[in-house]
Amino acid sequence: MAVVDQWAGLSPAAGCTASYRVPGQWQGGFQGEVTVRDSGTAPVSGWSVRFAFADGQRISQPWNARLTQSGAEVTAGSTGWNGALTPGARAAFGFLASTSGGTTTGPVSCTAT
Repeated sequence: MAVVDQWAGLSPAAGCTASYRVPGQWQGGFQGEVTVRDSGTAPVSGWSVRFAFADGQRISQPWNARLTQSGAEVTAGSTGWNGALTPGARAAFGFLASTSGGTTTGPVSCTAT
């Protein structure tokens, strides 16, 4: 009896990665930027990024993402115009934030949807 692989021919799993950087900083504030990349071999239709600030930073003006902050925890989701990514494609979002300390975050994670 032959065994047939029922999963043959299906698209491989989608995935994404995210990286954080600070392109500008001034006394009491900074600009943060996160780049999301489709790291899989299949397109993604959306993404969600999570990270936590370490020093009490507060986001005041986000752009190119649906962003929420609860205490130190930040969650950002793709919008209608930047969620669909083909393998290797990138999207970016940013924000202005206030700080009395540094600009660093904990690990930045990305989930493809």
